[in-house]
Amino acid sequence: MTINSVISEGGREVSIKVDGRFDFSLHTEFQRAYAKVDPARAHYCIDLSRAEYIDSAALGMLLLLREKAGGERAHITISGCQGGVRQILEVSRFHQLFDIERMG
Repeated sequence: MTINSVISEGGREVSIKVDGRFDFSLHTEFQRAYAKVDPARAHYCIDLSRAEYIDSAALGMLLLLREKAGGERAHITISGCQGGVRQILEVSRFHQLFDIERMG
């Protein structure tokens, strides 16, 4: 389980890819992935296409990012959601808080 992130030149786009289990063990790594940019000015792309599991701690991390990025004004896209990860996001009604793009 890892997090890979890429920050565009100027810090306007932050791409974060989760590989494996997205749970509390990735808390610090997830925060580091976006800590170097002005959160209110960036667009975040969270790629969950390789995430095989997501728990309530990960949902909390996404909510914290949303809050830091401006709440309702935040620009966050979650992509690649499939299987159990997609179901958890749907049951949690995250589609009302985030722009969620599904695979295929």
